[in-house]
Amino acid sequence: MIVKDEEATLERCLNSVIDFVDEIIIVDTGSTDNTKKIAKNFKSKIFDFEWIDDFAAARNFAFKKASMDYILWLDADDYIDDINREKFKLLKESLNKNVDSVTMDYSLIRDAAGNTSFSLKRNRLVKRERNFQWIGRVHEYLEVFGNIIDSDITIMHDKLKAATDRNLKIFLKMAEDKLPFSPRDRYYFSNELYYNGRYEEAIRNYELFLSENKGWIEDNKAAYNNLIRCYRIQGNDEMAINTILRYLKEYKPTGEICCSLADIFSSQNKIEEAIFWYEAALKCEPGERHLGFNNKAYYTWVPALSLVVCYSKLQNYEKAYYYNELAGLQGGDMNKINYNRRYFQHKFLELKKELPKLKLDLRFDI
Repeated sequence: MIVKDEEATLERCLNSVIDFVDEIIIVDTGSTDNTKKIAKNFKSKIFDFEWIDDFAAARNFAFKKASMDYILWLDADDYIDDINREKFKLLKESLNKNVDSVTMDYSLIRDAAGNTSFSLKRNRLVKRERNFQWIGRVHEYLEVFGNIIDSDITIMHDKLKAATDRNLKIFLKMAEDKLPFSPRDRYYFSNELYYNGRYEEAIRNYELFLSENKGWIEDNKAAYNNLIRCYRIQGNDEMAINTILRYLKEYKPTGEICCSLADIFSSQNKIEEAIFWYEAALKCEPGERHLGFNNKAYYTWVPALSLVVCYSKLQNYEKAYYYNELAGLQGGDMNKINYNRRYFQHKFLELKKELPKLKLDLRFDI
């Protein structure tokens, strides 16, 4: 692990692995809080690393300090729950020593029921003797090859620290120093500009990244999605639609792309068109991720709740009610769903008064 000022989450992380790891390597990059004290309570081997605006350098330093056969890497705001701890123990007992790397799911966002709605896969457990290297000053990645197997183990992520412009500053310094940007650097630099509200610059860099056509396919898809958001924030729906069409020339529709197009139609009060694309999102298949992001929400409750609004505008309350219940089954926000239920209960009572002969067999569980 590499850490800095992680007293709020480090204990949770280490408690979740202490019963199956054989050593804990903590590389501190300049903590001023109780991070080191907490690490010492777990008999960790603690090393200092002078921060040089380079995450890969810090991680490679940490990997060199490891002495066991395999290395598991974690961030301080990661942890492993009870179910996955048991899976990890079984993996440790059964792992073939010919395996070079084990991929695991990374649960980034969970719905109201606790089910993962946004995740990706990462190479989490790697053979030390292969000397795999981290690459990239920011948003670094571990370059892995050889015998790689997938596992059903999930690492949980629960960030408590507020977002900062730290990563953006590193990229800006790289640009100022005229350091070369890899396609991956360009993609993540664009993301940091977007996250920090610098939309014009983000658009320029996303367009440059896509025009070079050298990025990883999953990064290309994500760049299109964020580029669409930038144009929409600027109120430029025409460019947003053009970008969606460019995406569809290269890739098959995804739930996120369908929802983006539907959102534009909805904002223009083109309700029938919006309904078509929200329903299309529900029919899309997420497909295989191959270490890419998987945002299940755009294939399930996000379009379902949007359809509630669309059908309500058309006064088709039975269909609106149906999609509200579907969103509830798919992990949508129960506060919104229960609010909608009360609204529909009131609306159906009004309809019964207006149309005494209308038979509605609807049950409400509020």
